[in-house]
Amino acid sequence: MRSNAYESCLNAISAEHTPWYVVPADDKKNARLIISEIILDTFKSFNMSYPEVGSARLQELASISQQLLLAAPYPKP
Repeated sequence: MRSNAYESCLNAISAEHTPWYVVPADDKKNARLIISEIILDTFKSFNMSYPEVGSARLQELASISQQLLLAAPYPKP
């Protein structure tokens, strides 16, 4: 009876885009491994990629980078 209520609760508040995961807490090493896998799988599912940058923008960014390096050099230890 108790697990049915728990399962019903999770099913009621979980959706495909916001799933819930049950992770055993009595073994921290494996719990962290499971959570890490969930996070990595979620990131992979986003199918992210870097934006394409044209040569004009690359030159602009290089110029800005150079200006920043000249304006505030790293302090010497």
